[in-house]
Amino acid sequence: MKVGSFFSGVGGIDLAFEGAGFEIVYANEFDIYPIKTYECNFDIKVDHRDINEVKAKEIPNFDCLIAGFPCQSFSLAGYRQGFDDEKGRGTLFFEIVRIIKEKKKLGKQPKIVFLENVKNLVGHDNGNTFEVILQHLENLGYHVKFQVLNACEYGDVPQNRERIYIVGFLDKEEYNCFNFPMPLKLTTTLSDVIDFNNKVDDKYYYTEDKCKFYKTLKEGMTKTDTIYQWRRVYVRENKSNLCPTLTANMGTGGHNVPLVNTKYGIRKLTPRECFNLQGFPICFKLPDISNTRLYKQAGNSVVVSVIVRIADHIMDSVEEVENKRRVV
Repeated sequence: MKVGSFFSGVGGIDLAFEGAGFEIVYANEFDIYPIKTYECNFDIKVDHRDINEVKAKEIPNFDCLIAGFPCQSFSLAGYRQGFDDEKGRGTLFFEIVRIIKEKKKLGKQPKIVFLENVKNLVGHDNGNTFEVILQHLENLGYHVKFQVLNACEYGDVPQNRERIYIVGFLDKEEYNCFNFPMPLKLTTTLSDVIDFNNKVDDKYYYTEDKCKFYKTLKEGMTKTDTIYQWRRVYVRENKSNLCPTLTANMGTGGHNVPLVNTKYGIRKLTPRECFNLQGFPICFKLPDISNTRLYKQAGNSVVVSVIVRIADHIMDSVEEVENKRRVV
């Protein structure tokens, strides 16, 4: 099954769908820096135009549309302006609708839609925003299922990250066959994805001369196997043995940034460790760009291991229906 990817970022959703047996035939991303990471890992030249300029007739035909459309306008960490977002990010969902409509007119409407966004999308504007999204998908003929899944419960990664996943099928039988995956036992520990034992580059460490609240960190960060956060005036220990939700500002070293205490000192996570916490495989390549960009890319990305499981279930549903029809 062929996939068209929109708001592709570094390709986390794409990587997951590839792992489930889908073929990525098109990717669109406006930001040039995630594109560099994407093209390091996929044999696809990314269409880097603004999605508003992209016409459906210019895109290869595909069976499944995937998109992690911009979430800042719905996020608790943002201003929650939704469709009224000043930067226009909230309305980009309607560009997905436009492309599907254009493909439909061409007789090539994708049979499956997969969307990912922040948990707060469900309750934004008392549920009205999410209702509009569902209504548009249903008007296009999709039968829709959705669920909020936490990465630590469904992706076997030690990160507390809740996201809404939306899956739509044109085929009612495929829709009936599809179910979201069941919870998994968390077996991956923080020490599996974060290097507590070896020294990393000096730039990641906090020192008294570079950090005005270093003394408070030193007093509060006593354990060497968990994650802490600086909360403006105090140190918070994450006693759940999970990393808090990664954000795009992890490279700043300021408020809420995850910190670890190692025998070599107190430090923030490396970009690679952040990608590990997002369920990316070790073989995923990080290009030679600034760490600030890499932190942002990791924080804005998805938990690959959760989406692999969903994509597997989508593929299983399609194959199950096809097999039944062959027998008949």
